[in-house]
Amino acid sequence: MIYPESFYQRSALSVARDLLGSCLARRSGAGPAALWRIVETEAYQGPLDLASHASRGRTARNAPMFGPPGRLYVYLVYGLHHMLNIVTGPSGWPAAVLIRALEPVSKTDQTSEKFPSGPAKLTKVLRVDRSDNNLPVFDANGLMVIRSGARRSGEKIMRAPRVGVDYAGPYKDKLWRYYLAGNPYVSKY
Repeated sequence: MIYPESFYQRSALSVARDLLGSCLARRSGAGPAALWRIVETEAYQGPLDLASHASRGRTARNAPMFGPPGRLYVYLVYGLHHMLNIVTGPSGWPAAVLIRALEPVSKTDQTSEKFPSGPAKLTKVLRVDRSDNNLPVFDANGLMVIRSGARRSGEKIMRAPRVGVDYAGPYKDKLWRYYLAGNPYVSKY
């Protein structure tokens, strides 16, 4: 079942946690959708969060963060790497969840012995770029998030500081990165 738009109308913190164990699916053509399990996320919560693009106000680049929820916010970092985020909260409140790491589910997704870890590498595998910006993740014709059932037996959700936000003052230490403990596809930080 694809999560409806209402799933994303909550705080980025709740959505970031609840996405763990869900599957990201990409349909290309008439064939079956390729699946990846979400194993690591980061929340960016509103205009006061100094690590968020929204802390500098609304711009053409970050406009998708201001809603509506359940849309993709894809941006380029360092002019090289696309980052995949899902907008959360009510329209007008700039918040999003960064997808940091995925575990392959479909055998065809095993593109190498070790599936690439990290938000910049996973967008290459998913073929995500700026053309995906502002598209809904609840549309069965594109990139979508699917409720995959319960987490695996013994899996624990862990919290940690976000990665690469040392400039964010008191927000650099917020435990707004969520991951599944012991999963080999989680970023190594």
